[in-house]
Amino acid sequence: MAASSNSSLSGSSVSSDAEEYQPPIWKSYLYQLQQEAPRPKRIICPGEVENRPKYYGREFHGIISREQADELLGGVEGAYILRESQRQPGCYTLALRFGNQTLNYRLFYDGKHFVGEKRFESIHDLVTDGLITLYIETKASEYISKMTTNPIYEHIGYATLLREKVSRRLSRSKNEARKASVTSEEHPTVEKISSLVRRAALTHNDNHFNYEKTHNFKVHTFRGPHWCEYCANFMWGLIAQGVRCSDCGLNVHKQCSKHVPNDCQPDLKRIKKVYCCDLTTLVKAHNAQRPMVVDICIREIEARGLKSEGLYRVSGFTEHIEDVKMAFDRDGEKVDISANLYPDINIITGALKLYFRDLPIPVITYDTYSKFIEAAKISSADERLEAVHEVLMLLPPAHYETLRYLMIHLKKVTMNEKDNFMNAENLGIVFGPTLMRPPEDSMLTTLHDMRYQKLIVQILIENEDVLF
Repeated sequence: MAASSNSSLSGSSVSSDAEEYQPPIWKSYLYQLQQEAPRPKRIICPGEVENRPKYYGREFHGIISREQADELLGGVEGAYILRESQRQPGCYTLALRFGNQTLNYRLFYDGKHFVGEKRFESIHDLVTDGLITLYIETKASEYISKMTTNPIYEHIGYATLLREKVSRRLSRSKNEARKASVTSEEHPTVEKISSLVRRAALTHNDNHFNYEKTHNFKVHTFRGPHWCEYCANFMWGLIAQGVRCSDCGLNVHKQCSKHVPNDCQPDLKRIKKVYCCDLTTLVKAHNAQRPMVVDICIREIEARGLKSEGLYRVSGFTEHIEDVKMAFDRDGEKVDISANLYPDINIITGALKLYFRDLPIPVITYDTYSKFIEAAKISSADERLEAVHEVLMLLPPAHYETLRYLMIHLKKVTMNEKDNFMNAENLGIVFGPTLMRPPEDSMLTTLHDMRYQKLIVQILIENEDVLF
């Protein structure tokens, strides 16, 4: 998390917030160490070197021994050269002086330079980052190992004064969890209210549905100084200093990410689309029980389509279904799927089925798939029903709620069977492969399991009042 932000808010409400807001105490020790780290010193080769790779500069000294490299570095902290290995021609080594010794690293290039996981545009950046890491890990190894023992994440007292105010703002708009920033006349730097404050406010918001959700952390390069929002320590290095949750924006050290609770509160600004978005992520971002697609489509189908012959079995035009998909991605809850725009109800049923098929994790999750299949194989009807109920309890809450709501709807469809000719078995054929997919992408497994998929959905529809 950045120590300061370039954005600001104006108005009386902001100034009152600023008076009460107490920013967290970011720990500066690791930042100070980064400032103290040795600077890279390139040792230039005085003459032209034959067969020098085009992606290396004059720091390349050709084929020389370790002893020669050590002599060239001259004991200067941070000094470095590149050399070609005597033993393995075509292999290149970075010789770097640190801690009164010469360190040798096998050097690689694939469009970017690297010796480990991190990839750099230039050798200079690679060496700068390496010296920072070596220096900090040498000076503060014990400190780093204890960083996660007293995290600010679990004791966000500085957020308490803002919880009620932020919560009121959130409840006024369920469509968007707003981030705020405050400014103080005494302090020209603008402190952004972190995702920690946002998390606290959402946690205490009565309208919020508390589905557990893991953070979607991805390695991130932060521009400018950033501090970890879990341990409050500086995130050191030039690139890939930590990880950021792509759903809520939480910034933490990679090692701290393993300790962060499963309490991601997705930010609508980060959710780019409705289709193909993780189900739990979508409902938490919209502060809803179920995905809006499910609610809106089912509402439309029940209003004008329950008696339509072949409901869910008959397909609508693919291009019109894609239009509905794009409309949801573009307009969200304001989407218009009325009969004025889409008179054919099969377009709406097709859009709903497509939503389920596009989920990265199916409604019936990969983790529970095999257990449902095994339950379907039980010969005793009573025991089978009990086994299905037990597996249902293993579904993530948002998945369970979505499945429950869909089964209530499909039960209504079967109650109009004399008009639409769709019973629970027919709907099982349609929705089996739509709601559940095997973890391994195997056509053989899919074909083998189809009858069990159909049976599971049929059981869920016929017994929705008992199972849910």
